[in-house]
Amino acid sequence: MAGNPPHGLGVPDCNRRKGKRMRQHDSRSAGEADGTGERASAVVVGGGLAGVTSALALADAGVEVTLLEGRPRLGGLAFSFQRGELTVDNGQHVYLRCCTAYRWFLDRVEGAHLAPLQDRLDVPVLDAGRHRLGRLRRTALPVPLHLAASLATYPHLSLAERAAVGRAALALKGLDPADPALDNQDFGSWLAAHGQSERAIEALWDLVGVATLNAVAGDASLGLAAMVFKTGLLSEPGAADIGWARVPLGDLHDGLARKALDSAGVRTELRTRVTSLSRQENGRWRVEVPGESVEADCVVLAVPQAEAHDLLPDGAIDDPDRLLAIDTAPILNVHVVYDRKVLKRPFFAALGTPVQWVFDRTETSGLRTGQYLALSQSAAQAEIDAPVAALRERYLPELERLLPAAHGAQVLDFFVTRERTATFAPTPGVGRLRPGAHTHAPGLHLAGAWTATGWPATMEGAVRSGITAARAVLTALDRPHDHLFEEAA
Repeated sequence: MAGNPPHGLGVPDCNRRKGKRMRQHDSRSAGEADGTGERASAVVVGGGLAGVTSALALADAGVEVTLLEGRPRLGGLAFSFQRGELTVDNGQHVYLRCCTAYRWFLDRVEGAHLAPLQDRLDVPVLDAGRHRLGRLRRTALPVPLHLAASLATYPHLSLAERAAVGRAALALKGLDPADPALDNQDFGSWLAAHGQSERAIEALWDLVGVATLNAVAGDASLGLAAMVFKTGLLSEPGAADIGWARVPLGDLHDGLARKALDSAGVRTELRTRVTSLSRQENGRWRVEVPGESVEADCVVLAVPQAEAHDLLPDGAIDDPDRLLAIDTAPILNVHVVYDRKVLKRPFFAALGTPVQWVFDRTETSGLRTGQYLALSQSAAQAEIDAPVAALRERYLPELERLLPAAHGAQVLDFFVTRERTATFAPTPGVGRLRPGAHTHAPGLHLAGAWTATGWPATMEGAVRSGITAARAVLTALDRPHDHLFEEAA
């Protein structure tokens, strides 16, 4: 819980306008004093969350930054588009209170008030087969007692299963997610070895894990799973409180991001796809785009792993083909517009049904009548290429099972959005494939949720990677970086 630019923010258009040529960026003549009369420069390739974060962090440190993005918008795979009167997010994205780097990003673009957090974790969980509602809630008690009351009354598990969950959680708390041995094990086998039934895995572990890892427990690295559960559920009482945007994602990741970049002095070039990178004899970098080039002291390459593989110069990293071995995993999003209100809650998770998580997107989308629900379906390998008609036949009856008010309601619109490469696949062994920010090429650094952040492919991981890359650039330039978010170091 991973089109056209959004409207309504009054943000200046940073697209390349007709007749505009991208000038060669040689900031050595910029003359902004830093003690030498010269101003350091950087090019950031990629305008997703990682690239935007790097660009902002570097500009805040006084570096002259050019941001190049091939799409007509910023935000990467967390974006919005227009469908009639609806402003649609390509998929439902949430974050947790423990996602401190993404919260830093929201503050930096002045959008935190548009994506508030719950006061306290509260997740309604509907069991379609048993027609029962449970809740995963926390109290203000210290960890792990903050979840004890919720677990003790969780109706989707037996008393024995609840006790076994508690024991497994304590065992998980003792693991070190950075231990390379954990990266080679799968989470499902570990859970089974620690007394977790299939029902417990479905009703609790996968309920959380599939949404955050984009994989079922049996397909997920134990190291990444341990990181998710230790950080989100077993670190601080409020760590798992959920936040999500109350405006279209494009308003945050494109509109407000562009406004922040403009204010920071970043030159943003959209619809500008980079074709090659090369280091010049003078030690500077040349970044080629069709018909033109940009030169700078440093480059942050913040693009997906396959694209990074194609752009990396020879010798930049050891075994560059390992980037191609980082597999991807899809997310399917099902969008349904009803003629009336069928859901009273802002969201819920589901069991005993193909439906995973359902969010009310009515107000966010701008819909004036009826209700718009978005279903977020992670680890969707089996359905990512299914025809819309087949998905409609599958999911509408399931929504009626979960929501009695949907019986008799008219479906005004039904459509799907598909992200076939939504995240990197968090499979066992993926940790040894993920590179860090540094490369062997001086002045060239990597960013992206797929790099070695220690996090799965989330908005938090993307922002952390951007901060880490910016720190690496500033270190190489011998510039201070105390202004940057400390925990991402």
